[in-house]
Amino acid sequence: MTFLAKKTWRRWWVGCLALMLVLSVVACNPHQFKVKAAQRSQIVVRTPGEPKTFNYALIQEAPNVSQFLHAGLIFENGTGDLEPDLAESWQISQDKQHITVTLREGLKWSDGAPLTADDVMFSYQELYFNPKIPLPIQDAFKIGVSGALPSIRKLNDRQVEFATPEPFAPFLRSIGAAILPAHVLRKVANAKDAKGQSQFLTTWGVDTDPSKIIVNGPYRIESYATSQRLVLQRNPYYWKKDAQGKQLPYIDRVIWQIVESADTGLIQFRSGGLDALAIGSSSFSLLKREEKRGKFTIYNGGPDSSTLFVCFNLNQGKRNGKPVVDPIKSRWFNTVAFRQAVAYALDRQTMVNNTFRGLGQPQDSPISVQSPYYFSPQEGLKTYPYDLKKAKKLLLDAGFKYDNSGQLFDAQGNRVRFTMLSQTGSRTIEGLAAQIKSDLGKLGMQVDYAPIDFSALLDKVINTLEWEFYVGGITGGVEPNNGYNVWSPDGSFHPFNQKPQSGKAPLTDRVVADWEAKIGQLYIQGARELDEAKRKAIYAETQRLSQEYLPFIHLVNSLNLVAVRNRVQDVNISSLYYESLLWNVANLKVRDN
Repeated sequence: MTFLAKKTWRRWWVGCLALMLVLSVVACNPHQFKVKAAQRSQIVVRTPGEPKTFNYALIQEAPNVSQFLHAGLIFENGTGDLEPDLAESWQISQDKQHITVTLREGLKWSDGAPLTADDVMFSYQELYFNPKIPLPIQDAFKIGVSGALPSIRKLNDRQVEFATPEPFAPFLRSIGAAILPAHVLRKVANAKDAKGQSQFLTTWGVDTDPSKIIVNGPYRIESYATSQRLVLQRNPYYWKKDAQGKQLPYIDRVIWQIVESADTGLIQFRSGGLDALAIGSSSFSLLKREEKRGKFTIYNGGPDSSTLFVCFNLNQGKRNGKPVVDPIKSRWFNTVAFRQAVAYALDRQTMVNNTFRGLGQPQDSPISVQSPYYFSPQEGLKTYPYDLKKAKKLLLDAGFKYDNSGQLFDAQGNRVRFTMLSQTGSRTIEGLAAQIKSDLGKLGMQVDYAPIDFSALLDKVINTLEWEFYVGGITGGVEPNNGYNVWSPDGSFHPFNQKPQSGKAPLTDRVVADWEAKIGQLYIQGARELDEAKRKAIYAETQRLSQEYLPFIHLVNSLNLVAVRNRVQDVNISSLYYESLLWNVANLKVRDN
């Protein structure tokens, strides 16, 4: 928002405010953060929100700390190819239902304890494959119509064998999940709290003493100051070495500075307080002019792999006898023509031109453009180009009507009005929301915009279920089955028609639409199919159904842009990762200016 001053004194006052803001930012400049051990190499990067947990198995937000702290058996690199991580090698049986994994020799935890097959057994058998401990990650391992989980057995101290009840194409990528320390966590995994649930579900919260959090990734936690920063120090027992035999990571410390405001983040980067900053199109033109003078480079990682969308709450369930969505509004939201009209009314090309300054393209699919299973509009995917006349006709044909002032009413005379939520702290999201409100206003709808903290938004979407319409995003990747928890009607994150989470009050009268159930079934079929051509056809059908019935109305696929100080070396940007710079943080180097 820009305020235009008409009087000299007002210009002076705005200037003073700007000066005070700069002085405030400089005063809390993260590079002023004093370290006990002088001359240690470090980088300072921004995160827009607080970590919600340090327990890998419970993390659902992005960005998160897992890329710093945790390692799995197999690693998906920046191009989507699989590489050995804690595993030295793996072998797949002829029937494709057994995978034997061999660990590297001499692996250790950050406390120096040995990391062995017992830790792998604990992580999978006692946690990820354990139906008695409900974890979000379990959805990625459920196989077939029954949702059966794989099994695992120990062969020796360095080898385990996974077995699946039927062929499961995504399984190899699934075992990139973090291995967790049995010697620390087994006791709490087996203990029960007052509600009879595993204490593991409340272990390693953000209030935990950092020294108690034992990890196997490139970094371990040194300290955490709420609303300020997370300081990570080099894990001396991390397994990885470079070609010359030097142990990684190269950089001693990473300071993850908590800066909620994108504007403040930009100011801190320009003043030298941050070493890297993911930038939006609104910042691109400003920073591009400053590249040489500011001694940084803007990297273009290509189209972002995540999705941006708007979503209506289609949940028709009741909690304690009360509908989670106003029945009047629920009828609108559950009318396909209503959702299609909204899709046609959103001018996504203008979003590209204005909010993204031309650095993006309209988005139509829930599957990332980098995935071999992406089904493009050129191949026949239905799209919704801006067409206000078609949008209004869809509404009129569905029984809606307009008054003389152009306001929209349903057949019973109810004014079409609903609330749009989004997370705070993102100028891009705020820009999109402003245009969405304007575009739907032209359709005769009144949209009340209410940005809220991300934690509060997540709580409404997956816990209380009391919301109407929101602007959101979901991270993407190469393997579609990673989104099974989104597309399964029983998935842990199925936001448009969320099933209650474990421990939450149950719903009655929840309805699963035929198309919704069909998409869930197709995801099961796609995971079972080993023929790549057939898999592509299956996931193409999921994208056709998604675009026909629009549980998500996709918006814009932006370019992944990151500004990085030239002192940071060996930069490799990957749009397959939310943290497109830090996905290979162990390989980054810094040099003195």
